[in-house]
Amino acid sequence: MKPKTSVNRPPTPDVLENPPEREPTLQELLNIKLIESGEKERLMELLRERLVECGWKDDMKALCRAFVKKQGRNNVTVDELVHVITPKGRASIPDSVKAELLQRIRTFLMSAAV
Repeated sequence: MKPKTSVNRPPTPDVLENPPEREPTLQELLNIKLIESGEKERLMELLRERLVECGWKDDMKALCRAFVKKQGRNNVTVDELVHVITPKGRASIPDSVKAELLQRIRTFLMSAAV
């Protein structure tokens, strides 16, 4: 007896056992160095501190609450909230915070000689 095949889904393509290796990008190399050195976690902590200090976190919390209140508590999913709030959050990060992080990354690059 022949096994049944799925009617709703096409067959899975054959997966290469040894995909061709590629060179990592500069961004990938930097990310690896940041993680290995522990600098990425320090940068994340600095970002959290600066965003709290400038009131950004409170602003985002207020935006979330207003959106949930407008839509109704039971009518909002986390994914929908993230989708709506993320662009506003990214756009409202103060330039001074961005500049400080960028400078710290540049300093790290110079010292690590990536």
